[in-house]
Order: sequence, then structure tokens, then C-alpha cells
Amino acid sequence: QVQLVESGGGLVQPGGSLRLSCIASELPLSTSPVSWYRQAPGKERELVAHMGFTDDATSYADSVKGRFTISRDKTKNAMYLLMNSLKSEDTAVYFCNVYVFATEWVDYWGQGTQVTVST
Repeated sequence: QVQLVESGGGLVQPGGSLRLSCIASELPLSTSPVSWYRQAPGKERELVAHMGFTDDATSYADSVKGRFTISRDKTKNAMYLLMNSLKSEDTAVYFCNVYVFATEWVDYWGQGTQVTVST
């Protein structure tokens, strides 16, 4: 069954850290472009971090650059988002995304995990 299962969200104080995980089943996560998106209440979904076909091809939204790190573990077919120095404005539902080519390019999404940064 094709699926992406996320975990790692929760409540954290400003300045704290969290690591989100996304484990893929029946998807070639290790050899596909992958991304993390987030959606805050009343706002559109936005791209937070992206990793291309190779692990050194990463890019980040300006708002998280220097604080967030995207990575993947090919042995576990998993991807991660390490979030440091969290701010209240990072509060959102976070989604992992894998972009896979079969006969055409298709987006696959995780179910989303809530991150709340608050005192």
C-alpha cells in the first residue's frame, strides 16, 4: 500500500526543537525529490524545505533558513525535518511530500502532523 506516515509533531516552547519524521511505503523516497510543506490556520500551504534527487540539493524558505534542516535515510526509506529555534509563527500542520515519476509525475502526501509553538 502506497503511503507516507508522519510523526514527531507536538507542543514546544519558543526556542525549542522538534524533529519530524516521514516513513514511506511502496514509494522510492530515497531517489525522488522530497519536500516539507506547512499550512497555518487561514493561510495557504507553503513550501518549507526541499531536497532534490541528491542529498546535497536542498533549499529552504527564507523564514526557516538556518533553523530547519531536511534530510533522509535511504536505509529506512524515511525523510526528516529538524526544526531548531522554533518561533510561534512556525505553528502549523506540517506535511511531507514525495514527487514520483511512473508514467507521469505524481505528488504523494503524508497525513500531516501538528506543530504548536507556544508558552
